[in-house]
Amino acid sequence: MEETHAPGGGHAAGRDPARDPAAGADPAGEPPCEAESAGGRRGDTVAAVVRQWRIVHPGLDTGPMEVIGRINRCAALLQQAEDAPLRRAGLSRPEFDLLGALRRTGHELTPGELARETFSSGAAVTKRLKQLTERGLVERRGDARDRRVVHLRLTDAGRDLVDGILPVQLAYETAVLSGLDGPEQSELAALLAELLSRLEGRLGVPRA
Repeated sequence: MEETHAPGGGHAAGRDPARDPAAGADPAGEPPCEAESAGGRRGDTVAAVVRQWRIVHPGLDTGPMEVIGRINRCAALLQQAEDAPLRRAGLSRPEFDLLGALRRTGHELTPGELARETFSSGAAVTKRLKQLTERGLVERRGDARDRRVVHLRLTDAGRDLVDGILPVQLAYETAVLSGLDGPEQSELAALLAELLSRLEGRLGVPRA
């Protein structure tokens, strides 16, 4: 998912946290998803949206918005801030996901397999692979039995790039989640895993 919508309309991902304090904290500072619920210690942007909808439509149950809206909001803020290590390496998140899939599976993949691994469309994968190949990070090998099939693998430069970025990226993500203690992180991960499993079973795997 490459574009995230804020609850009640509008594109939350298009706001610049450097210019809009409500759009999230600085990557080196407080985690952007640390805002409390409407009944918590302090309000967040979704709480304000929910209050407004309750005034306009007091009879509606806004409970789902309080969950989905916050997931969308966190996703938007993370898209803006989390990928600083990737930007320094000249990579987008989708490009890094392709490189990461080739690295973690440990073997060659076809473009179709990469699309499934990264939840992306075939057209998007083809475009990204062209850019990564031109940078010398991925190399292609034709299939000896079927000329229509292409096998892809990381070059040495691609493998070194992934191995260099991953620890930095994980350190950043650790800092983002530092406002939650270990049990809270585990509980959140379990709840999100349950929600994701149900959505994937009901809706199928979304395509970027």
